[in-house]
Amino acid sequence: MSDVDGALPLAGVELGGTKCICTLGHGPDAILAQEMVATTTPDGTLAAIAAILARWWQAQRFAALGIASFGPLDLDPASPAYGHILATTKPGWAMADVAGRLAAQWPVKVVFDTDVNGAALAECAWGVGRGLDDFAYVTVGTGVGVGLIVHGRPTRGLGHSELGHLRVPRLVTDTAPSGCPFHPDCVEGLAAGIGIAAALGGREIGEVPAGDPLWDRVTHALAMLCHALVCGTAPRRIAIGGGVIERQPHLLPRIAEALAASLNAYVAIPQTNFLVRPALGDQAGPLGAIALARRSLT
Repeated sequence: MSDVDGALPLAGVELGGTKCICTLGHGPDAILAQEMVATTTPDGTLAAIAAILARWWQAQRFAALGIASFGPLDLDPASPAYGHILATTKPGWAMADVAGRLAAQWPVKVVFDTDVNGAALAECAWGVGRGLDDFAYVTVGTGVGVGLIVHGRPTRGLGHSELGHLRVPRLVTDTAPSGCPFHPDCVEGLAAGIGIAAALGGREIGEVPAGDPLWDRVTHALAMLCHALVCGTAPRRIAIGGGVIERQPHLLPRIAEALAASLNAYVAIPQTNFLVRPALGDQAGPLGAIALARRSLT
């Protein structure tokens, strides 16, 4: 049996739109096993995940299970649809009972949340959010997701945060189409991969220089998102990552400058280490599921 100070390991499942990552361990410095499953149909994908977890359970047990999933999700324990994926655009996955299918098989506590909330909790446990009870994790890839931690807990209410669909004022020079089928001016539609693709007008993204007006649109939308976060829940730090930010390193300092200009000294934010890159990189998601499991034991 592998353990840290006598403790059983934790099991985590990060359920993504194209792949799922199953992790067994205690944290970033104690990952005992990690396996990938392609996201196909709910039946096939969840059966493959369950087989991995069964193998780990038989070999050494685990203390708790965290599930960090793409959404939207029903996170209300009182709801008949708790643990289900809701009206996703992922074919075949609407109303898939993810938590129910996986939780019923092992006599351990199971924590179910969004992938971005999991990643935010992982950064709070082991990364740039360590020691902070109020923290935001923003990922800008194909879409925009926000994991929002307030007073040490992910936000709740009608549902989980969907701040990627916050509608923001466009730049007056921005007449390019939105990439979001629901909103002509939300952050995701203007700044995520789908929004960038909509604005390219046939150009290849690799041909777009850092000084192109396209990046003004992306910078502005993300700065407006951060402005809303600062004024809405006042996180002590905002981490911004994801494929768009990683491939365009000029964006983060531009977003910070635009945020400061937008706030116009009305809200005082730290001069350094406020807008930062996540520390955990591509392990933020898998470790997010472990962070969820870890919370069930505290």
